[in-house]
Amino acid sequence: MTTDLSALTTAAKRWDGMAKEFHKQEIAYKRDVCGITLGSGWSGLSADVASGRFNVTLKQFQAAQVEAKAVASLLREAHTDFTNIRKKLESTRADAVKAGMAVSEGGVVSCDTTKLGEGERTALHHDPDYQQSVGKAIASWQAEIDRLVKEMCHTDSEVENALTRVVIDSDVSDGTLNGFNGHAHGDIKTYEDEAKREAAQTKPDGWKSEGKTETSGPDAGWSAKGPDWGSGKLGEAEAHADLGSASAEGSLTRGPWKLDGKAEAYAGAKGSVDGSFSKDGIDGSASVFAGGEGSAEGGVNVGPVGVSGKAEGMVGGKADANLGVSKDGLHVGGEAFAGAKGGGEFGADVGGVSAGFTAEGWAGPGAEANFDYGKNAQGVWEWKTSVGLSPALGGEVGFDFSVDPKKVAHTAGDLADAVGHGVSSFGQAISSVF
Repeated sequence: MTTDLSALTTAAKRWDGMAKEFHKQEIAYKRDVCGITLGSGWSGLSADVASGRFNVTLKQFQAAQVEAKAVASLLREAHTDFTNIRKKLESTRADAVKAGMAVSEGGVVSCDTTKLGEGERTALHHDPDYQQSVGKAIASWQAEIDRLVKEMCHTDSEVENALTRVVIDSDVSDGTLNGFNGHAHGDIKTYEDEAKREAAQTKPDGWKSEGKTETSGPDAGWSAKGPDWGSGKLGEAEAHADLGSASAEGSLTRGPWKLDGKAEAYAGAKGSVDGSFSKDGIDGSASVFAGGEGSAEGGVNVGPVGVSGKAEGMVGGKADANLGVSKDGLHVGGEAFAGAKGGGEFGADVGGVSAGFTAEGWAGPGAEANFDYGKNAQGVWEWKTSVGLSPALGGEVGFDFSVDPKKVAHTAGDLADAVGHGVSSFGQAISSVF
């Protein structure tokens, strides 16, 4: 009730001023930076690459204006909403006082006995009907004030939600991961509707959706630890210089149907090395990567039957080597590649028995070989092999086969139940004939 709400409109003016300053910078950047790639003095691959990066920055100056104007609009709308609700509260309190009520600074309503005559005071102490009528009046005024306070709290939450969402860069194609929001708007209710849609996981058509997104970068750092003889860790170390990364995943389920998908992207450089030993076996690996990579995958499952696919690509350099020996299997692999490659994989699963095929095309020198056989952490037995070679242009092919004993047993049980129900139904039909 005592907050200076004019601070909101003052801030809104400053945000409008910020948008104007960004507009000035946009003009200067377009003229003095982007413009140098359009003249005749600079041409070729370097000019094309520079132009692409400069255009990303130019669009950020434009997006910053959109975001700043949207924030200004949200602040003005918040000022209007808060002012209107507070006026209603002040008016309701004044009406309650006129009706013989007392309203504390905390919004608590009571009967103002100082305004009662001698007869009314006597009735308040001895007349049950009068006491009941006063109690109803207090409850009615209290409910109206509580409603308005609740409305103010809800509006405050809506404003917070809008100011949180307006600065989120939702456009993954603008060349940045955490840039300005070029699609920002100044409508609090629209952002509230977005939040409600995200909160409603079950759609009207019966599909249930789940999903999440993550972004990070730029970032750089390193870590190292070990040895830890108690756990069998000989040691591990990693270092990274990330330009940025992003990932998203989600699923839709309805009855026996399930659709799921996942996408990831990374740009930067990273490397790691680790080793361990235990009574179950030994493991060791080393890897280094510099460049950019991305992948997208999805699958459809209906009961015990499922199909899946995946596409991925990489531009840069990569090398790794790994070895693992345990009582449950063996893994040996290594890779060295520089250039660009892309490919995909396809697989199918029926009742716990699955098979898949992978293929990649390589543009650049490289070689790779991997062999896996054994049981994974989920108890699934797997057999995988792949080989690739590329003097300049080449590729890789691979095949995998797996058996999930638990899923096979579960599917067999379901099949037996279905056959049993069928036999039972047939028997009941025969009985009905007789």
